[in-house]
Amino acid sequence: MSSIENKNFAFNEMMVHVPLCTHIEPKNILIVGSVDDEFKAEVAKHKVNAQYGDTSIINSKDEKDVDVIILNNTNIDEMLLANIQRVLKDDGILAFETESFGNDEAKLKADLALAGQNFWIAMPFKFGHNTSILASKKYHPTADIVLQVSDLLDDVNYYSTEVHSAAFVFPAYIHRKLTGIAKR
Repeated sequence: MSSIENKNFAFNEMMVHVPLCTHIEPKNILIVGSVDDEFKAEVAKHKVNAQYGDTSIINSKDEKDVDVIILNNTNIDEMLLANIQRVLKDDGILAFETESFGNDEAKLKADLALAGQNFWIAMPFKFGHNTSILASKKYHPTADIVLQVSDLLDDVNYYSTEVHSAAFVFPAYIHRKLTGIAKR
């Protein structure tokens, strides 16, 4: 099946390429939660060592050697975040799904506040009907896009450098309501 035939191509591309094109040189990444083969194909476009599994792959690691963690269908809480902090490098990135502002403003704000406790940057990004959060210890998702990677990705149907940047732009009233919660 081509990526365009997969109804999740926007989700797969954005959840993979936004964090992996924000980190300057990701090597070790963890994908937590269920993903399809198309998601894995997007990860394979990057030269990374990817491990897939449930939250036990985070809990079982004892080294601080992970550059990027992507959570899929996994709710974040303080315990999971503590384990993520234990294994994520000092310049690491976390990306995870949340609720949209219109569907559940309180959940979005709570997830941003939780991520913001341990990350220099915690910003929502929206694509299609999905809202996710990128939390970073060092790299800014719009100022630090690695253009040598994002501009040269082949066989993408949704993701582009411009879409990457635009995904972090929200209407003024949402921006105001998230000011002080989102760490930009």
